[in-house]
Amino acid sequence: MARYTGPKTKIARIFGEPIFGPDKNLEKRNYPPGQHGLARKRKKVSEYGLQLREKQKAKYTYGVLERQFSNLFVKAQASKGVTGEVLLQLLESRLDNVVYRLSLANTRNGARQLVLHKHITVNGEIVNIPSYIVKPGDVISVREKSKSLEVINDALKVARYNRFSWLEWNKDTFSGKYMNVPQRSDIPENIKEQLIVELYSK
Repeated sequence: MARYTGPKTKIARIFGEPIFGPDKNLEKRNYPPGQHGLARKRKKVSEYGLQLREKQKAKYTYGVLERQFSNLFVKAQASKGVTGEVLLQLLESRLDNVVYRLSLANTRNGARQLVLHKHITVNGEIVNIPSYIVKPGDVISVREKSKSLEVINDALKVARYNRFSWLEWNKDTFSGKYMNVPQRSDIPENIKEQLIVELYSK
């Protein structure tokens, strides 16, 4: 299965919320896409449908494929703590997501591209694997020769990094420190992780 690269507003309309960020088109047409969109909005969804919808929302939000998501769930199940919370913490700890949270890119997809193109280092070493799990204490930096990239500097002009207590940003060195694994209450995504756990527990 290839990574989704289609119309993002269409996907956001399915879930009825801007999962890819602010979307003016979604505000105008906040109902499911398709000829019978408004009718579908009123249709009652089954329990399984709600669970599947929540899993799909999490996958699209974090830009993770089905197999990757399943592997993360297995890892979360084997870890100490509440499975649903641990799952979201693992998703938040992905390198592409941390780069996004540090405001080095305006979208997770943009952050993924920065990682793939070797613009990002972890503890001084280049890491070009978006799914790399960052650990507390790790320092995520922009490579010296990449600090002048327009896409990074434009993103930093509307920086969001001070919103997240588990990240510390140093504007002088273009680096951020992953202080600790975020608590569920600190993660802003509107995802009902318990429904995902119930889906995989069937």
